[in-house]
Amino acid sequence: MPYCYPPDPNTRKPRFSPPPNSCDTHFHVFGPPEQFPFVSTHEYTPPAAPLEHYLRMIEIIGIERAVVVQPSVHGLDNSATLDAIKNSGGRFRGVARIDDRTPKSELQRMHAGGVRGVRFNLLDRPRGNVKLDMLDRCVEHIVEFGWSVDLHIDTKKLLEEEKRIRSMPTPVVIDHIARVKPVEGLDQPAFQLLLDLMKHKYVWVKVSGADKICNTNVYSYFGLPFVEVIPFARAVIAAAPDRVIWGTDWPHSNNFAPGHTPNDGDLVDLLAEFAPDEAVRKKILVDNPAALYGFE
Repeated sequence: MPYCYPPDPNTRKPRFSPPPNSCDTHFHVFGPPEQFPFVSTHEYTPPAAPLEHYLRMIEIIGIERAVVVQPSVHGLDNSATLDAIKNSGGRFRGVARIDDRTPKSELQRMHAGGVRGVRFNLLDRPRGNVKLDMLDRCVEHIVEFGWSVDLHIDTKKLLEEEKRIRSMPTPVVIDHIARVKPVEGLDQPAFQLLLDLMKHKYVWVKVSGADKICNTNVYSYFGLPFVEVIPFARAVIAAAPDRVIWGTDWPHSNNFAPGHTPNDGDLVDLLAEFAPDEAVRKKILVDNPAALYGFE
């Protein structure tokens, strides 16, 4: 079983200071496994990533709010996610994992505990993806709670599931810019579809996962890695600045390549390149997450 590299422990203080109430809408807590065990079917072993480490990191980068996303290694047991929300002093919300057998009483309990969305994998891979008929039933179950549906989806599956996305009765969040391939350019069909989907008021895009999207972390002339993603993020923001959110994806799980782990301070400064306008950055970091996840 592959082991992931840990997050960079030497978080750099960004050159750009996020505004008050800025939100990281995508991070994970893993374990500790003796308290929150991994499911027996987990496909990778994540790095040590307790809540305390994350809190230390966001203090350095200037983030005050966050959305903890249930990782696949914990399966449908959302205990670690709910525990992180509980211990956040009201600063966190959560995105859970469920199936079509999750009882309504459990959905109600999670809503009371700060969950405001569910996430499903729709990647082009042989294992680990949700069955589409189950996804549809889950969506029906969460409508009354006003939750969003996070789709971890890539370009191939985005093209295949266009009809399903257009028919969703809930807000839909496309994670990691749909894992777009920078080498295929802005005109690639999947990215043009993503921009077209953003014409609909219920479709949101998360500008995150730059290390997953880019094949290299070579630093550019202005000192930032993953710059290949900048034009894609800018196009998404231009398409619907009121429905774009940002996340670190800490602790950058599924990273199996040495030297590829991003520094979270760099990711904050990369966002400043995505959105050079201060008012737009405030929307992405403060206003949009507050609207989608119910922060006051």
